Amino acid sequence: MRFSLPTVTFIIFLPCRWIGILALYTVHKGQFNCPGGGLLHSYLLVLLILLASIICALSALVYISMQGTISNPGPRKSLPKLLYTRLLLYLPELIWAVLGAVWVSDSSVHCEKTVINVIMGTVIASWVIIIFTIIGVVIVFDPLGGKKTFYLTDSVNRNLESSQSGQLLYNVKNTATRVWEKRIRLLCCCIVQDDDHRVAFTSIAELFRNYFSDTDLVPSDIAAGLTLLHQEQDKMESCPKEPEEVLCHSPSSLVTDDLDIELENAAHYMLFAAAAYGWPYYIYTNPFTALCKLSGDCCGNRPTDSDITGSDRHNFHFGSILKITGLQYRDFIHISFHNKIYEIPFFVALDHKKEAIVVAVRGTLSFEDILTDLSADCEDLTLEDVLENGFVHKGITQAANYIYRKLINDGILNQAFTIAPEYKLVIVGHSLGGGTASILAIMLRNSFPTLRCYAFSPPGGLLSKSLADYTKHFIVSVIVGKDLVARLSMPNMEDLKRRIVRIVANCNRPKYQILLRGCWYEVFGGDPDNFPTELDGRNQDALTQPLLAEESLMVHRSPSYNALEDESHLNSPPQYPHLYLPGKIIHVVEESSSRRLCSSDVKYTARWSTETVFSSILISPKMITDHMPDVVLKALDSLSQDRGSCISCRTRECHTNVV
Repeated sequence: MRFSLPTVTFIIFLPCRWIGILALYTVHKGQFNCPGGGLLHSYLLVLLILLASIICALSALVYISMQGTISNPGPRKSLPKLLYTRLLLYLPELIWAVLGAVWVSDSSVHCEKTVINVIMGTVIASWVIIIFTIIGVVIVFDPLGGKKTFYLTDSVNRNLESSQSGQLLYNVKNTATRVWEKRIRLLCCCIVQDDDHRVAFTSIAELFRNYFSDTDLVPSDIAAGLTLLHQEQDKMESCPKEPEEVLCHSPSSLVTDDLDIELENAAHYMLFAAAAYGWPYYIYTNPFTALCKLSGDCCGNRPTDSDITGSDRHNFHFGSILKITGLQYRDFIHISFHNKIYEIPFFVALDHKKEAIVVAVRGTLSFEDILTDLSADCEDLTLEDVLENGFVHKGITQAANYIYRKLINDGILNQAFTIAPEYKLVIVGHSLGGGTASILAIMLRNSFPTLRCYAFSPPGGLLSKSLADYTKHFIVSVIVGKDLVARLSMPNMEDLKRRIVRIVANCNRPKYQILLRGCWYEVFGGDPDNFPTELDGRNQDALTQPLLAEESLMVHRSPSYNALEDESHLNSPPQYPHLYLPGKIIHVVEESSSRRLCSSDVKYTARWSTETVFSSILISPKMITDHMPDVVLKALDSLSQDRGSCISCRTRECHTNVV
């Protein structure tokens, strides 16, 4: 039982509600002398008493939760009793909400309209709070409880001596999977669910079950761990860079020339990747003028039904694509807005500026796309005459298969090359679209040897090492800053979990102090805090085993905590295979400019990087914003302009030196 953020939210909100109801009661106290007014008067009076009791119970919960540290629950031993007291108060709260709804809707009540409306608003507020509380309990509550102690590692599973123990373990795992599956179904209740969705729900539920099975963390623990990791990371920012991050920057080097060309190409093709998002991206980047422009111009550019598949109500998607890319209607070969799980929108267009046939794949924009992202199991991708036994992300590979069948079986690419036979094939996409574009490029490589692929902010857990190395010849990945998605893989998530457990469990401060200091640091900055921790002064060899405090947050010994000397661990296959980013990687980093030569005080630098740089998740306020397509496009545009001016400067210097 530990300090929870929802409890703090209610302890702030409920007193405000209590004061509001008290004010309403005081103002309208003399207006209940009407038929049925006594019931309404009783409702408000009892509700005030009931809310006061709930506020007292929550205040006691918060006070006790603030005692001790995360891994030292001793001072919080009375917390379960307080929690049960609060749960018991839900029953009279629910009963009183039902009675209030009945009384306020009773036709025999003939009070003033204002009084009835005030009581009705109070009743509605009560029901909203109760409904959200029930939804929160359904999503967060863990029905396994103490059964988690039977959730053993694979090495222990093999030593189960009785069929009864084996059946118990199976039942616990099965129950955990069903719990996660119900949570996912509840969150995705607004979409139509078919067989593909049910398979995906089960696969994602098993993934979550495996990931959260070995620790006992609540959301506030994770928040505390992230803020501590961010401050620890900022302390190390001044350390020397890794050698692979400091690659050649010589103006005359071939590496830099190649980088300049690829950056210019990336800035150009990022427009197509961003355009694939349609009207949401266009309105997001042009919030004041987009709707007027789209409603005024789009209807006249409606393509024929044979050119477009899927729904595009009011032609907003296609109109946005036209405006973002600057192309004409005649330049589009095929546009698909069809969107289901494992089936994502894309378009095929002629890019006359670069003499290319561009296949642009949309990134994550719907619940179906999220399910595709989360279907993170591995599957084999065997390519004839190229590679064997290459592992790929299952959900993204199925999305690539869908587009591959449309391009080849429906003759879309054949039609494009009939119109422009001398053009080259370029495949682009951002985020989920970048990952799908990369796997699609691998599938098409044999048929189109000269194709190129630009993957912007693709997911990190995408390709096995052999496939990632193979794609370096024709795929370029572009990553901005500390982008979270580019570092997302199951091994990286396991590493993040290990780091969170370690730093949270061994910090000798109460959680509320960690969170308050962390909020101040994230909002206002300043120097990272020096929270004392049991990790201080320990050498690296001593950190291979969990500390005592870590063991208190672990249900069992996770594979990520097993020592390297453990022979059984060495001989067992990894729980999650390592998957990597595709192709050659350009890492774009934002730097604050102290000289302020330009109108903007932000500059970007770019360098060739390697997959090892993205082998760990970095905590930063920009870990999400660095992934956004508008930020990627802004960075690439800035770099292409800066490098273009630098090239002209170097050319003039060269001519001057020759003279």
